[in-house]
Amino acid sequence: MLRSLWTAASGMNAMQFKTDTISNNLSNVNTTGYKKVRADFEDLMYQTLKMPGTTSTEDIVSPTGIQVGLGVKSAASQKMFDQGSLQATGNKLDLALEGEGFFRVLMPDGTVSYSRDGSFKVDANRQIVTSQGFKLLPEMTLPENFLAEKILITNEGVVEVTVAGDDDSTPIGEMVLTRFINPAGLLSIGSNVFKETVASGPAIDGQAGLDGHARIHQGFLEMSNVKVVDEMVDMIVAQRAYEMNSKAVQTSDNLLATVVNLKR
Repeated sequence: MLRSLWTAASGMNAMQFKTDTISNNLSNVNTTGYKKVRADFEDLMYQTLKMPGTTSTEDIVSPTGIQVGLGVKSAASQKMFDQGSLQATGNKLDLALEGEGFFRVLMPDGTVSYSRDGSFKVDANRQIVTSQGFKLLPEMTLPENFLAEKILITNEGVVEVTVAGDDDSTPIGEMVLTRFINPAGLLSIGSNVFKETVASGPAIDGQAGLDGHARIHQGFLEMSNVKVVDEMVDMIVAQRAYEMNSKAVQTSDNLLATVVNLKR
C-alpha cells in the first residue's frame, strides 16, 4: 500500500484532535478561571532509504540522504496560564488572582486540589466553599450573625468579618496560595480544579502578594483567557489542513486505482 495513505490519515487524526481542543476552549470561553489548551504535534519516525554521507564512488560522498516521513501525531496538550481579564462583580466572596498561584481546596476524598476559580460561597455551616461545595483551605468558619456585606478580604489574603451589633471587624484567618514551578504539568480533573503531578513539581505555599504569589482582588473574578478570534482562526486552519490531508488520501486512492486498472 502507498505510504501516503497512512501518512495523510495521521494528519487527519491530528487535525481532528486540534479541532477537539479548540472546541473545548470555545465551550469554556465564559468559565471562570479557565485556561486555554494548546495542541502540540510532532512528526513520526522516518524511513531512511539512503543515509546522508553515503559514498557513491571512491571520491564522492552524498551530501544528503533520502528519508520518507511517516506522518504526524499529537505530542502534548498544554495549558496556557496567561492572565485572564478581571471582571468586577461587587460580590464580597468573589476573588480574583492577579499573578501566579492557585487557591487550595479540599476534595471530598480528603486530598488537596488547586483552582483559579474564586467564585466562593458560604455553606450551611458558615464555611467558605467553592460552587461545588469544596472547602477552601485553610478552612474558615464565619462567626454567627456575620454581616455578609462587611466581609473584607485584603490583597494579602487576610479575612476580616464584622458581626451584627459590632462596629469593628475581626480577623478570622488568612488565605494561603500555592504556585508551581511548572503549572502546565498540573492535571485537570474538571470542576475548575487541578491536581499536583510529578511534572508540575511540588506545591509552593505562601502568602498572597509575597515571594512570587498572586495578589487577591475582592469583588472581582478572573475570566477565561480564551481569545475567541484566535480560536476561530485556528479552527479555520485546522479545517483546511484536514481537507488537504483528505485530498492526499483521495489522490493516493486514485494512484492505487490506476495500478489496479492496468490489467483491464
